[in-house]
Amino acid sequence: MAAEPDIVDELRRLRSRVPYLTGALAASVDGLVLAQDTPGVEPDGMAALTAAALGVAVRLTDATGQGEFRELTVRGAYGYVATYAAGRTAVLTLLAQDRVNAGRLHLEGRRAGARIGELLDSRAPAEAPVTKPARAPARTRTARAPRTTNARTSTDS
Repeated sequence: MAAEPDIVDELRRLRSRVPYLTGALAASVDGLVLAQDTPGVEPDGMAALTAAALGVAVRLTDATGQGEFRELTVRGAYGYVATYAAGRTAVLTLLAQDRVNAGRLHLEGRRAGARIGELLDSRAPAEAPVTKPARAPARTRTARAPRTTNARTSTDS
């Protein structure tokens, strides 16, 4: 898929607004690169890994009742990988050095994700929202019987 110039421009503007941001990638939720500015990182592999992490994040937020996916942040010894929802069908993944201002990273990442999402959603034909991965069947739990522990260990005389 050819990179869309307005999305590439947004990625470059984002890199100029956030010091220590080292890469930015817009990808479909299926792991296809839409646009990238990731020097030194292979974008197709990064998009595929983002899709895999997104699948786990969506299931985790769903399973824990935290609502719809919004963002995922991973911090390693040398920096951050942050992924933000970008509309109905895409995500924005950012790479940053460890010394980045994490608050600024999140603020600008959320804004850029929203802008990219608007660009993509306005071009896409009206479709059903992205479906979540199949949910594991709910486990039922049986109520436990109340404990009747006697704290006394010695016999009564």
